[in-house]
Amino acid sequence: MLLGHELRQYREQRGITREDAGNRIRASASKISRMELGRVGFKLRDIEDLLKMYGVTDRKVVRQFLEVARESNKPGWWKEYGDSLHKWFVRYVGFEEAADHIRIYESQFVPGLLQTEEYAREIISGGVETDMVTEQRIEARLRRQQRLDRDKDMRMWVILDEAAVRRPIGGKTRGREIMRGQIRRLIEFCRDYDNITLQIVPFVVGAHAAEAGSFTLLRYSDFELADLLYLEQLTDGEIVDRRSVVEAYTKAMTRLSVAAATPDETLEMLKEMLADLERD
Repeated sequence: MLLGHELRQYREQRGITREDAGNRIRASASKISRMELGRVGFKLRDIEDLLKMYGVTDRKVVRQFLEVARESNKPGWWKEYGDSLHKWFVRYVGFEEAADHIRIYESQFVPGLLQTEEYAREIISGGVETDMVTEQRIEARLRRQQRLDRDKDMRMWVILDEAAVRRPIGGKTRGREIMRGQIRRLIEFCRDYDNITLQIVPFVVGAHAAEAGSFTLLRYSDFELADLLYLEQLTDGEIVDRRSVVEAYTKAMTRLSVAAATPDETLEMLKEMLADLERD
């Protein structure tokens, strides 16, 4: 998906239509569209022909593209869950896996990457008995989290509204138990994960820079690719690369980091929340 996105960037910079690009590799405009959306595999000869057409002649860049294409043709783990996950979310996970810096602001819930299994189960199932599709979605969420332990070079910066941490999940019966486990997990991230920065925006801050809602910013240091913005709605999700929009959200993230409690203050807030939950 990342490779397709870069190819589209080069094509648009040169003002080349999908029809003309398709003709270059003896294919259709629809094939170019599917390549750019990461919905088909990449033939190395096609990549070379398109890069040449797009004016990319640096052999180092071409070799990098071909290496990425070889990796892209290997099925990502998330494709195992293609029948259970929404197509737009499968696309997002491909971008997330390639990012080396993930920045998240969440206003409602603990982000999926930081959820315990019990918390994730309640969020995904809505507190009702699960079916096979729901179980696969839960499993996929836990698979996403494995990267936090596997890839220490990936950096993650998460800012949570205090409401996202205090909102009880799990109802009266198991809610306190689930929230105790989730708060303990967040404390572990603060203490034990050098590649994760966690901050909470306290209620006392009042109105702040992200009143419009949650968002995720993805960065790719190994590629000549601008940051991407991910916005998720009730029925779909959108990857945004418009520079002005991405810059606006980046500035909002910076303002949030100033308004939020520091990482050390956040750890103390979490300890106090846990103490409250452990009282009878």
